[in-house]
Amino acid sequence: MKGKPMQRISSIGRTKEIIEKYNFRFSKSLGQNFLVDGNTIDKIVASGGIGPGDNVFEVGPGIGTLTQMLCEEAGKVVAIEKDRDLIPILKNDTLKGYENITVLHGDILKEDIKSITDECFGGQPFKLVANLPYYITTPIIMRFLEEDLPVTDILVMIQKEVAERIEAVPATKSYGALSVAVQYYAEPEIMGIVPKHVFMPSPKVDSIIIRLRVREEPPVQLEDKKLFFETVKASFAMRRKTLYNTLRKTLPYGQDLISEALELSGIDPKRRGETLSIEEFATLSNEIYKLAN
Repeated sequence: MKGKPMQRISSIGRTKEIIEKYNFRFSKSLGQNFLVDGNTIDKIVASGGIGPGDNVFEVGPGIGTLTQMLCEEAGKVVAIEKDRDLIPILKNDTLKGYENITVLHGDILKEDIKSITDECFGGQPFKLVANLPYYITTPIIMRFLEEDLPVTDILVMIQKEVAERIEAVPATKSYGALSVAVQYYAEPEIMGIVPKHVFMPSPKVDSIIIRLRVREEPPVQLEDKKLFFETVKASFAMRRKTLYNTLRKTLPYGQDLISEALELSGIDPKRRGETLSIEEFATLSNEIYKLAN
């Protein structure tokens, strides 16, 4: 049985009531902004296609506004919260009525995620849901993508600018190393804009709900994944310079090798890094690997 709480908290009035009851103070250092709009919460859950057969891992539940809906829709939910002051609110109040939730106190960037998900979900697939503050958005997303975890979907609310960078395509202003890194592991889709006024306190910019469908297989074959990402990062290091000039200054190989690798890849050395597709980056890094080994 999932159980139900006494009252949903997806409103400004109910949120204020809980904050005042527990004398809670928002932490700027943790980037805390609580959702206070039921329609947005419904949209997030619907965007993730979350149903009774899903395991859900939530990062940063806050006072549990979104968590309540996750508990009602998903089979099992694990929520990890860094702010110790929020744990009693979650366990003793807002999530008390649910029997399919496990609330943990910890820093997601330091915890052993695989051990937690293996123990709580029995090693079964799960979906990640989170409202992420700007300063830890990329580290958290990349950690869930890079580690050997059975995560099928990542559904996050993040700053609009970051979401646009993740979804960007070659030859656009937002396209960069983050675009390539995320798209190597997952297929991104922007699900909608979340206006800043539906948060308490209101952030300075709007957020975006973005869904990352984790790929079962990478879109390209690589000789060396580490070298691939080094090549990508190096290619965006000097955006105004040509690819040849950027790579010969940022990669630990001679200019002759870089020149030959570009020629073998069929890539004009005068192009800039932001014009290359994932496939072209893969071809280039593979040629560099072959020439260097």
